[in-house]
Amino acid sequence: MFRNKKENQENERKYIGIILTVNGLDYFAPLSSFKEKHKKMKNNMDFLKVGNYAVINLNNMFPVPKSQCIYVDISKESNPSYKALLSAGYRIITSLTERILKNAKSLYEYKMKNGNLTPLAKRCNDFKLLEEKCKEYSGKCKN
Repeated sequence: MFRNKKENQENERKYIGIILTVNGLDYFAPLSSFKEKHKKMKNNMDFLKVGNYAVINLNNMFPVPKSQCIYVDISKESNPSYKALLSAGYRIITSLTERILKNAKSLYEYKMKNGNLTPLAKRCNDFKLLEEKCKEYSGKCKN
């Protein structure tokens, strides 16, 4: 999880997601807020629903040095409703970990094979470029 708190904001915004090992590197797959449009969407290689709380758009995953990730202890959250939301998201992600990892690896391979030749590949981050930038930033991406 990452965090970011803006001035006059009650809670820090937690960048919740899952750290995955893809192509030997640590990737962060962020959660996004669940929106009305997601009700009609079906899970697929680059999109997974996390209950009715959030979604994971694996096409937005990016490599990150683990040293830049901060574990957030949900039990220490002071706002009960925010704590409940974080806890629910965490439980569901934990139950989906195997599927998320399988989809992430498949999507990564698909993007590497297809470049920008398909609509799905075009939706994906440029994983190769992001890996280069991650390595530039930290000297190595996997700690």
